[in-house]
Amino acid sequence: MLASEARRQLTAQLEDARKQGMIGPGPVAAHLDHAEALAAALGAGFHGRFLDLGSGAGVPGLVLLAVWPRATAVLLDARRRRCSFLEAVLPELELTDRASVVCGRAEELARDPELRAGFELVVARGFGAPAPTAECAVGFLEDGGRLAVSEPPGDADPRRWPKEGLEELGLRGPELRGSERGRVAVLTAAGGPGERWPRRVGVPGRRPLW
Repeated sequence: MLASEARRQLTAQLEDARKQGMIGPGPVAAHLDHAEALAAALGAGFHGRFLDLGSGAGVPGLVLLAVWPRATAVLLDARRRRCSFLEAVLPELELTDRASVVCGRAEELARDPELRAGFELVVARGFGAPAPTAECAVGFLEDGGRLAVSEPPGDADPRRWPKEGLEELGLRGPELRGSERGRVAVLTAAGGPGERWPRRVGVPGRRPLW
């Protein structure tokens, strides 16, 4: 759970992000609660390196850093304005020793030697549809790494994660965790990323695997 001071600081940052149009509808408290629920579903003791795919205003990445004090993170977003926001927020939250921001397209950054197959965990909340999210994420996962994707409310839809499509990417799962406060699909990399993935910029979205 978030400490009261951390929650206060994050609330202030997300309220600022809302004013700048960088956070979706609903109370800021609901966004924090949802990110906390994702952290709980993934385990309170995570202390590895994770990537927040499509970090936006830093949800859930900044919340996960607050809940997991021994974790380190890379916050990735394609939009320069959002990256600038995150770069300004990290020192205010005293997170510069544990987190950094990379700005660019995931399809390209997943082939950067500094990032490829370099993460135990990739988290995605609102990055895109399941197939493009999985394809863009898989290049960042080490062998045995996990991809955790925020799931919509309601009953689970098996069409979101078809076995054949996941196997093509070298992923197993999904394992569904969490509660109505926040559910997550956890996929596990069966090996290092296949050389084919991800495809060129824009292709995962235009021609999804499923």
